[in-house]
Amino acid sequence: MSRPRPAPPTATDLPAIDSLRCFVAAAEHLNFRTAARALALTPAAVGQRIRLLEEQLGATLFARTTRSVRLTDAGLSLLPRARACLGEAAACVRVVRGEDDPPPIELTLGTRFELGMSWIVPTLPRLAAALPRVTMHLFFGSGQEIVDRLRSGLVDCAVTSAKIDDNRLLAERLHEERYAFVGAPELLQRTPLERPEDVPRHVLLDIDARAPLFAYFRGAPGAPALPRFGGHRWLGLGAAVKVQVLAGEGVAVLPLYMIEAELRAGRLRRLFPAVALLIDYFRLLYRDHDPRQSVYRALAAELAQTPIS
Repeated sequence: MSRPRPAPPTATDLPAIDSLRCFVAAAEHLNFRTAARALALTPAAVGQRIRLLEEQLGATLFARTTRSVRLTDAGLSLLPRARACLGEAAACVRVVRGEDDPPPIELTLGTRFELGMSWIVPTLPRLAAALPRVTMHLFFGSGQEIVDRLRSGLVDCAVTSAKIDDNRLLAERLHEERYAFVGAPELLQRTPLERPEDVPRHVLLDIDARAPLFAYFRGAPGAPALPRFGGHRWLGLGAAVKVQVLAGEGVAVLPLYMIEAELRAGRLRRLFPAVALLIDYFRLLYRDHDPRQSVYRALAAELAQTPIS
């Protein structure tokens, strides 16, 4: 029959730092008077604290005679642990006072796939150099998924341009995000899209059924009221929408950073070019109760200096 495990020690069972300090000094000098002088205490005070420590631990730490003091087996076992404990206590003070190197930090950053691959991943070496004590992990997901994970603590921070109305989340603005309503020239040559009445002959491509990308055109000042599109397909990722637009499978609103090269090369053409689409901002989000807020602000400052590509 196995013996029951002893209960874990409570706060009153644990030795005080002062008692451990007196024990270590007495163990190193093997003379209570010398230890007392080193600690700027009276010999009586040192002896009292060591007796209290022995009572708490239920063990005799020193074998004393009128001529000598030596450590018992229990004292010899305690000495290296007591020294380590005092060293950790001193390190706690140094960290709080800013006198010691801060501990390493591991962060998981949530981001959309296309933004992460084109911008965050190439920026990792710069972030590692600027924030050497931070190890960065990445999670790729949809905009809503990364925000849900942030709220539940499954990621530590997130980069998104989605509008978040949640006072539990703080945001650092990173970069302006502009959009363009585009289609492939071959498609537009076959089926022009220049007037609202042309819209029913086209398929609108977006990332989900709510058409969040098209909202940047629909809500823009001066945007014409358009009839229903002939079809609506959602593809989950902006990168997938871009591939299908280039293939002539439909028209879409896309972030400008994703399609600037294609616009310059003539592989995509702007639709209703006189309309200035709404703009948005990439933000770094993090939880308001997270104690690492200074780290997130430093991370945001580095990301803000890195152009989106």
